[in-house]
Amino acid sequence: MHTMWKGTISFGLVNIPVKMHAATENKDVKLRQLHKECQSPIKYEKSCPVCDRPIENDEIVKAYEYAKNKFVVLDEEDLKALQKEQEDKAVEIVDFVQLEEIDPIYFEKSYYLSPNEGGAKAYGLLRNALKDTGKIGIAKMIIRSKGQLAVIRVYENTLVVETIHYPDEVRDVKDVPNVPDEVETEKKELDTAKMLIDQLTTEFDATKYKDEYRTALLDLIEQKKNNDESTATATEKPAPEAATNLMDALQASLDRAKQEKPKPKQPKKKTKTTAKKKKTGS
Repeated sequence: MHTMWKGTISFGLVNIPVKMHAATENKDVKLRQLHKECQSPIKYEKSCPVCDRPIENDEIVKAYEYAKNKFVVLDEEDLKALQKEQEDKAVEIVDFVQLEEIDPIYFEKSYYLSPNEGGAKAYGLLRNALKDTGKIGIAKMIIRSKGQLAVIRVYENTLVVETIHYPDEVRDVKDVPNVPDEVETEKKELDTAKMLIDQLTTEFDATKYKDEYRTALLDLIEQKKNNDESTATATEKPAPEAATNLMDALQASLDRAKQEKPKPKQPKKKTKTTAKKKKTGS
C-alpha cells in the first residue's frame, strides 16, 4: 500500500512514528471526451485571454483574489517555506471525545495509519488505550498543503485518521431554503411510518450494498467492445511533409525571406533649384 505521508503522532509526551495510507479509492468510471468528427480526444490547454496565446507551467503564479480582478500574488518559495514549517510539526492530539458526539456531516476522508520504524510499541499503546476507553482523539495536521482537523480512532485492529471539516466550513443549516418548521402529522400516518422503519431495520452490513450504476455501465462498455459497437480509434495528427530536397527547402526559405524583407528607401532626387543654388554658392 502506497505511503502518502510520514510523521509522528503525539499525545502528552508519547510520540508515535507513523506512515499514512489512503483507506478509500474512487472507482468512478471515467469517460473521455472525443471530437465527434474524427474521434480524437479533446485537449484542454492553459491560455491567457489577454496575451491570446498558450501558457507554459513556468509562466503561472498563484494569487488570492481579494476583490473583483484584484489579486495578491503569492511567491512559490514563501508557500513552500510555510508548508515545510507546518509539515515538520507532529500530528498532535489535543482532545479526546466520544465518537457519537461528532455529527457525520463533519467527516471528510479516511486514511490508515501504520507504525513506522521503532513505533510498534507506542502504536499498540494508543490503540489499546482508545479501545479500552471508547474514546477518539481530535488532532491537527497538514495534508497536501492544507491544515486539517482530524479524528484518530480504531477501525478493526488499525488506527485510522478521519479528516473532518472545521466548523466554519460547514454551512449554517438555517440558510437552507424552504425547510418547514413544525408540521402536523396524523397519528395513524406516523404509526404506519414507524412500523415500516421497524420492518426495514437490520444490522449494517457494508458488503450488501453495491454501486449498481457503475456495474451496469461497465457491462454496457464491455458489451459494446465485444460487439464492435460504437468503438472508435483516435485519428493521429498528420506529420508535416519532409522536404524531399534540402537545397529546395533552403531556396524556398530564401525566397520567402526576400519577399518579407522591406525594400530599401531610394535617395531623393535633387531638384533643379537645389542644383542651381549649389552652383551659385560655388
